[in-house]
Amino acid sequence: MLSRVISAATRGIDAYLVDVETHVEKTLPAFTIVGLPDNAVKESRERVNAAVKNSDFAFPIRKITINMAPADVRKEGSAFDLPIAVGILAASGQANEERLDEIVILGELSFNGALRPVRGALSIAVAARAKKIPRLMLPAISAMEAAIVEGIDVIPVRTLREAIEFLEGTRRIDPLRVDRASLFNNVNRYHLDFSDVKGQENVKRAVEVAAAGGHNILLIGPPGSGKTMIAKRVPSILPPMSFGEALETTKIHSVAGLLSENGALVTERPFRSPHHTSSDAALVGGGSYPNPGEASFAHHGVLFLDELPEFKKTALETLRQPLEDSCVTVSRAKLALTFPANFMLAAAMNPCPCGYFTDPTRECTCAPTAIQRYMARISGPLLDRIDIHIEAPAVKYNDLADKTTGERSEAIRERVSRAREIQQRRFMDSSHIFSNADMGSREVRNYCRLDTAGAELLKTAMTRLGLSARAYDRILKVSRTIADLDESREIEQRHITEAIQYRALDRELWRR
Repeated sequence: MLSRVISAATRGIDAYLVDVETHVEKTLPAFTIVGLPDNAVKESRERVNAAVKNSDFAFPIRKITINMAPADVRKEGSAFDLPIAVGILAASGQANEERLDEIVILGELSFNGALRPVRGALSIAVAARAKKIPRLMLPAISAMEAAIVEGIDVIPVRTLREAIEFLEGTRRIDPLRVDRASLFNNVNRYHLDFSDVKGQENVKRAVEVAAAGGHNILLIGPPGSGKTMIAKRVPSILPPMSFGEALETTKIHSVAGLLSENGALVTERPFRSPHHTSSDAALVGGGSYPNPGEASFAHHGVLFLDELPEFKKTALETLRQPLEDSCVTVSRAKLALTFPANFMLAAAMNPCPCGYFTDPTRECTCAPTAIQRYMARISGPLLDRIDIHIEAPAVKYNDLADKTTGERSEAIRERVSRAREIQQRRFMDSSHIFSNADMGSREVRNYCRLDTAGAELLKTAMTRLGLSARAYDRILKVSRTIADLDESREIEQRHITEAIQYRALDRELWRR
C-alpha cells in the first residue's frame, strides 16, 4: 500500500516542496525514514505513533517506510510530523487520498494529536503558489503569516483529527483571510522618541541625514553622552516599510522562528543590538547547516553595535561583505546559502579606553599608544564603509536642565520620508538601488555632479585629510542626501561642507 503527501521545507529563507512517500507492507513491524532526515525528522516516529493512537486511529503494525524526495537534500525540523501521519493513515486505508495531490501539508504533532507552530510558513506558501498548488494546510497558530500570500487557500487546523476529517470531506474549514491594510495600522508606533534627547543637536542632525539616505553612522563620544539613547531612536524616524520590504523581512524572521504567535507580518523596521561578545556566526549567520545572523535579522532596519571596538576583530570584518553587497553568502562543503542583509549600521564607541580623550571636562588617563591600539581594533576598510562619523560630546548641564521638549520623531520622519521619495523617483529604473547609500560608482558620477567651486572644496578636503577613494564616494553620497533633505536639485557648497564634517575619524586629531 502506497501513498504520497506533498509537504515542504526551507533552505535558507526560501522553500522547496518535498514528496513524503509512504509504503506499508505486511511483514515484520518496522518504521524507517529515508531521504537524508536529520534527528528531529527521525524522532517523528515516536510523535506520530502517539498522536495517531491518541487521535483514535489505528496505527498499522506493519513495516512502514517513509521516503522524502528529493532524497539528496537534507530534511530538517519537526514540520514533517503531520504529512507523515497523514501518509500512514492514507496508506493504511484510514484517510482519503483523492485530495492529497492538491494540498501542501505540514505541522508538528504533540502526543495528543494537537498541532504546534512551524517555521517558514510564509516562504512555504510562496513556494506552493509558485508550483500552482491551490491549498496549504498547516497549524492554525502559523496560518496568519501564510495567509498573507495571495492566490493560495490556507487551511488552518488544530489537530490531526481535524486534518483527516477535512481530507475526508466530513469537516468544513474555510480558508483563512488576512486584511493586509489592518496589519500596517501600527507602523512606526515606537515607544522611544527623539523628543526625549536633550541637547546633541549636531548628532541628531547627522542621524537624520543618515536615515534619509540609508547611510551607516558611527557615534564617537565619552560615556553618558547619549550615544546609545540616540541610536535606539533611529527606527522611529525611518520611513514606514513597504509591503515588499515587510514580506522580505518576515520571511527571515519566520524561518528563524522569531515571529510572535500573533505576528503575521513584520511591519516595523527591525532594531537589532547584539552584545559585543557575539561570534562571527551570530553576526552574519553560519552553522553546519547555515542559519541567518543578526545582519539578516536587521534587514530593512537597523543593526546597532554598541562599544564597537570591544567586538572581536574577526567578527567585525565579516560585516564587510553585507555592508558592501547587502547580502551574506555562507558557504559550506555541500551547499552555499545567501541571506539578504540590507541594513543601516549604527555603531557607537568611546574615543579611547577610558572614554575621556575628547572630553574637555575630564582628563584622559590613556597613553597615546593605548589610544592607537584601541582605534586600531576597527580596520580602515570597515571605517571606509561607514559614511558618517560624528562626535557626540558630553551633554552640558544647561541642556539637561532645559524643560523644553525637543523635536518629535514624527516631524523628523516626515522630512526623511520626503527625501526618500525623491530618491525613489531618482532610482525608479534601478531594481537594486533604494537609497543614496546604495549608489555605485556609475550612479555617483551621474547624480552627484559638482560645480567648479564644489569640486575645488572637496579636493582641498581630500588633500588635507588624506581621504581614501571610498571616502570620496561617501562624501558625495552624503552630500546628495543633504541636498535631498533641502529638496535641492544640485549639490551646493554648503552640502559638501556639512558632509565633510561627518568624517570625524579622518581628521588629524584621530591619526596622531
